[in-house]
Amino acid sequence: MPRENTQRQNLTCTNSEDATTEGDSPSARVETGGEAVPQGTREGEVRIAGLNLREFAKRVFLILLGAAIVSFGVHSIHNVTGITEGGIIGLVLCVDHWFGIPPSLVTPILDSLSYLVALKVLGGGFLGWSAVATVSVAGFYKLWESLPYMLPDLSNQPLAAAVIGALFVGVGVGLVIRQGASAGGDDALALSISKVTGWRVGRCYLFTDLTVLALSLTYIPVVKIAFSLITVTISSAVIDVVKDASWDHIEEFSEWVREWREARRKVGR
Repeated sequence: MPRENTQRQNLTCTNSEDATTEGDSPSARVETGGEAVPQGTREGEVRIAGLNLREFAKRVFLILLGAAIVSFGVHSIHNVTGITEGGIIGLVLCVDHWFGIPPSLVTPILDSLSYLVALKVLGGGFLGWSAVATVSVAGFYKLWESLPYMLPDLSNQPLAAAVIGALFVGVGVGLVIRQGASAGGDDALALSISKVTGWRVGRCYLFTDLTVLALSLTYIPVVKIAFSLITVTISSAVIDVVKDASWDHIEEFSEWVREWREARRKVGR
């Protein structure tokens, strides 16, 4: 009899542990007020756009940071040095040159068409965050215009301008699209193409930019187009790196740097 009771107790404990384990699984859901709520969501927790306050604040901050970086690069380098753009901006300049239609009219039309495609492919949530990013870019651009230029004029150093400008654009746009948003029609179009084709986002940017740069050859000297080509190639690669970067990648890079320094130290001895 004691052995039978012990077996029953063990069986009961085992069943309890199984139930607890099952309840602790990531897929478990808690019934709250008749509604199934994902585990980890506190009852009564304030959520905005499906995110808790901390996640929401983090996303907004990173979008603002990306908008500040990309707008600073375009204002301080691209506009000063005259390096042409690919994407929507380059197409707007091409239309203005050949047909005399002002950018103020063409830009919203092309951006709207790009966002309509994105709405169909990526959904309405994407447009909401993109509105935040677009307004942020415009606001920061206005801010940079009101301040003195903070970088030296690189007009006589077009290669340096092309590389540095590409880094600003790549990092800024990468941060924005990493948060599921876009800072303009270029981003919306590239993300839509990526969704449909399965291409990496950077490859989609490069495809659209090269197409526009090819059209720009009809009125812009080859030399200037060459520097623009450098810009769009580097920025496309940087966008991919920033978009897909993780702490694991950073730790791996840090470890590689430590090993490289250690190897140099040993060689120096």
